[in-house]
Amino acid sequence: MRADRATRLIANGRVWTGTAGPASLELESMAIAEQGGHIVALAALDELRRRHPGAEELDAEGRLVTPGFIDCHTHIVHSGNRAAEIERRLAGESYASIARAGGGILSTVRATRAASTQELIDSALPRVDALLAEGVTTLEVKSGYGLELPAELRMLQAARDLGKLRRLTVVTTYLGAHALPPECAGDTDAYIEQLCRELIPAVAVSRLADAFDAYCESFAFSSAQVARAFEAACAHQLPVKLHADQLSNMHGAALAARYEALSADHLEYTDDAGVAALAAVGTVAVLLPGAFHFLRERQRPPVEALRRAGVPMAVATDCNPGTSPMSSILTAMNFAALDFGLGTAECLAGVTAVAARALGLLPVLGTIEVGKWCDLAIWNVGEPAELVHGLGARPLHRRLWHGRPDP
Repeated sequence: MRADRATRLIANGRVWTGTAGPASLELESMAIAEQGGHIVALAALDELRRRHPGAEELDAEGRLVTPGFIDCHTHIVHSGNRAAEIERRLAGESYASIARAGGGILSTVRATRAASTQELIDSALPRVDALLAEGVTTLEVKSGYGLELPAELRMLQAARDLGKLRRLTVVTTYLGAHALPPECAGDTDAYIEQLCRELIPAVAVSRLADAFDAYCESFAFSSAQVARAFEAACAHQLPVKLHADQLSNMHGAALAARYEALSADHLEYTDDAGVAALAAVGTVAVLLPGAFHFLRERQRPPVEALRRAGVPMAVATDCNPGTSPMSSILTAMNFAALDFGLGTAECLAGVTAVAARALGLLPVLGTIEVGKWCDLAIWNVGEPAELVHGLGARPLHRRLWHGRPDP
């Protein structure tokens, strides 16, 4: 029998496949066979050795093996920092007040517009590497700090380049309706008109964006304005997602559902009608406990209502320079458990299968199944709960992306 040196076996792992949904922490003692970056078999080790004699073996030595983690909502590409804002918030100033005074997003816009593509990459890489060190194999990156076409394209190109510089799948989102550009002099309708007529078509032609996003909030864009932008995005075959109901109930969840958005994100103020709308179309609720924590909010997302309605809940870092300066997916899971009440299995599903669904990638990512990419994380922990319980530890033993282990 010929030696099968094209196959790698991941042996002796205690495997959480993620296929049983967010209610199960069942572990299986099985081996995983990988060829060409894909999972080709799951079976007992002796059986896979018989099928693939001479295959290379990676011994997990009894460690926990999970799907590679997916951070499905980040603003990780940007320039500048907003550390000084914490003093203003500690003094009692609200995020909305800081934004209206020219701080917040617009301060990052000024720094990002002045940065080259390479400078944006160099700035983002330490944050990206921190996520990779916690088992992340897929990363969503939004633009939205350019708010003019050249800067937005530089951000999207920098995001794509991150996926070439690291063993990482990068999904890009054009956040065209993030804030009003300073040159628009308060005329949000004029900017939305430009966005629909010029910017969305140009970004679609560039093929640098996989989706379109918007921020529906009282000091950002109204439901009607977001709907116009969504119409334009859909006309150019860009799936949509929405920053919804974070600081007030703008009925963003229902708006996202109306356009069958991939996800509605934040959702602190979403009402029962919004939950029902998400459930009806299967839009993913992306919970962002980092922003909740750093803004010291008190209104929690309606997790129990989402759970009862069967709305899938993802968890992400929302890594950004102002309201969630956090590049730790494990911390996001811990916050989701302690602040929002998610269970361990829900947290794990939220950064694997449900996060993949939020990006439209569940057919190829997010669970350990035959036919999917062999994206895995091998952990120095005894039980899955340790990934949610601890803070500050780096329990990753090894990460595999498309079957290739990190050195």
